[in-house]
Amino acid sequence: MPSSARPKPKKAAKAAKPKKAAKPAKPAKAANPVKAAKPVKAPKLKSMSKKLLAHFEKRLLEERRRVLKELGQYSETFNNTPQSADGDLSSYSFHMADQGTDAMEREKAFLFASQEGRFLWHIDEALRRLYRSPETFGKCHSCGEEIDFDRLDALPHARLCIACKQREENGKKQA
Repeated sequence: MPSSARPKPKKAAKAAKPKKAAKPAKPAKAANPVKAAKPVKAPKLKSMSKKLLAHFEKRLLEERRRVLKELGQYSETFNNTPQSADGDLSSYSFHMADQGTDAMEREKAFLFASQEGRFLWHIDEALRRLYRSPETFGKCHSCGEEIDFDRLDALPHARLCIACKQREENGKKQA
């Protein structure tokens, strides 16, 4: 048989090369990947104009003056003894019912004064927020949204928008 017609012997197999290890499969990407490194920020809202800030500062200062005047009146009530109030220098009332009425009036005055004191604290806190960071004044402390102008005009010391305040009150009722 001619050499061309003869089948060629198969070449000896080359030394087997070690195959590369298969790369570990990457996890499939989700359609909406969540990146834990970057916190989601609320859209940046523009701060109030200087004119509106001045309006709310004026309102807060007016409320503060009114409350201090009220507290001054309560202070006079507390400093007056029941005997000096009605001109009697005797340390005893004529009747036990008068003593009870006097005690109740003093307690009522104290409760009103403590309520006004808490209100004064809220006003002072609002003024601090207004002076320290005017760009965040008028924004809800809970959700970061703008507090409605009508709400701020009625309650210039408000920290929460109406929706967040309702959630807070509903939580207190259920507790």
